[in-house]
Amino acid sequence: MLVEILYFDGCPNHEAARELVERVSGDFDVEPEIRIVEVADVKAGERLRFLGSPTVRVDGRDVEPGADDRDRFVFGCRLYQLASGPSGVPDERWLRDALKRG
Repeated sequence: MLVEILYFDGCPNHEAARELVERVSGDFDVEPEIRIVEVADVKAGERLRFLGSPTVRVDGRDVEPGADDRDRFVFGCRLYQLASGPSGVPDERWLRDALKRG
C-alpha cells in the first residue's frame, strides 16, 4: 500500500498530515510505504493533479470523498471541510476508510 502526502515548501500542515497517516496506519497494523512528494510549481501541480497542500492519497486515490472528480488544481494551502469545521488536514475517518479499501 502506498500513501502519498503531496505538499509545497512552506506548507504548515504537511507534517501534521504525516503524523496522522503514521498514527492511523499503526492503529490498523498496516505498514504502508509513505512517500512525501514536494510539488515544486504550478506545472508540477497540474501534472500531479494537486488539490492543495497537503493532499493525502492512498494507492493513488485522494482520501477526501469526491475529491478525485475535481479538475481544478491548486498551488496553495488545502482547506478540508470537516463536520467540526475547516481543517488543514483530512478527516481521520476518511483516512481510515481509504486504508481499509487498500
